[in-house]
Amino acid sequence: MTTDQTAAPAPLSSDNHGLRVVVAWLVLSVIATPLVAIYVGPHIPPGNATPQGQGQVFDNQVMTALITPVLCLLAVFFGYGLVKFHAKRSEAIVDGPPLRNDARVQVLWVAITSTMVLFLAGFGTYELLKDGAGGGQGPSPIAFPAHHSDALQVQVIGQQWEFTYRYPSFGGMESAQLVLPANTEIEFHVTSLDVIHSFWAVELGIKADANPGVDNVVYAETRDPMTFHVRCAELCGLWHGYMFNNGEVVDQSTFDAWAKKAQAQYAPIAKYVPKYAHVYFPDPQRRAG
Repeated sequence: MTTDQTAAPAPLSSDNHGLRVVVAWLVLSVIATPLVAIYVGPHIPPGNATPQGQGQVFDNQVMTALITPVLCLLAVFFGYGLVKFHAKRSEAIVDGPPLRNDARVQVLWVAITSTMVLFLAGFGTYELLKDGAGGGQGPSPIAFPAHHSDALQVQVIGQQWEFTYRYPSFGGMESAQLVLPANTEIEFHVTSLDVIHSFWAVELGIKADANPGVDNVVYAETRDPMTFHVRCAELCGLWHGYMFNNGEVVDQSTFDAWAKKAQAQYAPIAKYVPKYAHVYFPDPQRRAG
């Protein structure tokens, strides 16, 4: 009499892979997170030339510190899986046991990611409202730096394909150069004469769209004398890539001397230039020739 015997499946490995992954992840995160926050975050642009730029550097440090453990988890998870569970050449490839779900992992994942998202939402809102964070706020700002009432106003006018700058404190004088005094709060009024541009003073940590008919206000507080780069950050036509120049932060006496010279150069053409205003529109009554 014969008895059918079905071969029992091979017992599953009792190795605690989850614990190994968690331990490796924690060790790697504890080592990598402070290294990234200390040695990588501070070197991400725009730098510390203004409080606005310095705030962005701090924000970058916080975000890189938060994202590092996530990247470490992904690296450990995939690395462990590739090393531990890869099929050997002499091994038959078969499906593993079905895994339905793990309520503990799901709850932990939702709790951690929700906490991170809510923290970043609150942190980002605070940073934005603290001093505007270097972003354009439209014609009616709601986030002001500490000394905004004493700010020097400078208008930025975008046009294909250059920026020009007007100084209402100096009779509305217009210049192709952006020169700013050191250690001064600057209130930029950004607008456009034609299409949409974007005024980006890289090292100052400020960026504001230049829209026709819109006065977009952005604040920056200069510190030491320096040279900074100005770029158009909005595709604005054929020569968009050439719409850039350099700006200068200079000491007060140098700025006063430059402003006096620029006013003298501007005086002969002042009568042909529209009076200073926050926005400009074409005059339908004027005719060429």
